[in-house]
Amino acid sequence: MDELVDILDSEGNATGKVLLKSEAHKKGLFHPTAHVWLYTQEGKVLIQKRVADKKTFPNKWDVSVAGHISAGETAEVSAVREVQEEIGLTISEKDLEKIGVHRSSVVHSKDVIDCEFHHIFLVELKQPLETLSLQESEVAEIKLTPINVYLAALKNHTLMKDYVPLEPDYLDLVFSAIRRKII
Repeated sequence: MDELVDILDSEGNATGKVLLKSEAHKKGLFHPTAHVWLYTQEGKVLIQKRVADKKTFPNKWDVSVAGHISAGETAEVSAVREVQEEIGLTISEKDLEKIGVHRSSVVHSKDVIDCEFHHIFLVELKQPLETLSLQESEVAEIKLTPINVYLAALKNHTLMKDYVPLEPDYLDLVFSAIRRKII
């Protein structure tokens, strides 16, 4: 879905400009996203498999929930909305623990230059997976995987092709924060 997003400068500050997401991607302009990592006290994270017709990273395992922050929307409001839309889990802003913001730039093609500031949140998952409902246009599958298994897969050249690539400092930020929550 093409939506209006706020355009940011290279430091993550609002410029006051608003464009369609497709235009921001085409021009390689920074814009904000929300990433929500759901974890369990047993040391597992929920990951989602992106649908086959996604323009970027189709059929790859990714962060629990992620989405663009609509123009004028806060990262928290967006995170709550995206969790509800993508996996059918109702949470509130108080359930979110913001752990940081990560700058990312990925060139997918000449028409998709993804320059984003990811606002990263943790949420403890207390419901069984069977109670969640997937947004079929976005999410093909979800599963819980032990943190160590997930991180090992990202380091294994044979397995990593099945996952959305994430930068080491992003992974360290996320999984260090989760480990502090479950110890």
